[in-house]
Amino acid sequence: MDFPSSLVQKAVDEIAQLPGIGRRSALRLVLHLLRQPKDFSERLSNAITTLRQNIRYCTTCHNISDTETCSICINPLRDESIICVVEDIRDVMAIEATGQFKGRYHVLGGKIAPMEGVGPQQLTIDALVKRVEQEGVKEIIFALGSTMEGDTTNYYIFKKLNHFPLSFSAISRGIGVGDELEYADEVTLGRSISQRIPFEISMKS
Repeated sequence: MDFPSSLVQKAVDEIAQLPGIGRRSALRLVLHLLRQPKDFSERLSNAITTLRQNIRYCTTCHNISDTETCSICINPLRDESIICVVEDIRDVMAIEATGQFKGRYHVLGGKIAPMEGVGPQQLTIDALVKRVEQEGVKEIIFALGSTMEGDTTNYYIFKKLNHFPLSFSAISRGIGVGDELEYADEVTLGRSISQRIPFEISMKS
């Protein structure tokens, strides 16, 4: 693809690195920006810069936050005895959109995937163990996608925590095998949370 301007090409090269954005889509975005008033581009640039400089991760659950502890963890109306274990921040947002869960979360930051070089040490599993030790947790809900990596991660955490006096449950299989939570509709996901099943049973299904 030939560009009439090296500045346009550089912008396209950078935007094309975003997930799901090819070079043609990146070019459309660049040309769209050029048609907007300059202050639009400045606001966008400032928003991205501020995001990178000031975004924080909750020291408790590892969700994104503007402060040291996220709004969910400091909310006294949330049930601190229940922790829903999810892969990433998008899953927290998906579950929150259902309005069906009133406990707290723990964001792992991924799933165990040896072929991709992701082991337990790259995830926040040790931090989860500390929370169970210190916070009076009574139930762990596994809400990872129904994939081989998700099931492996669930089982690893289960083995790490099985000696604690906890109940373990998993979201029901209303979420199709191989599906990711962020793509599930809110009704299906909400039912999967509210109709969760004992983890031992979920391993046999």
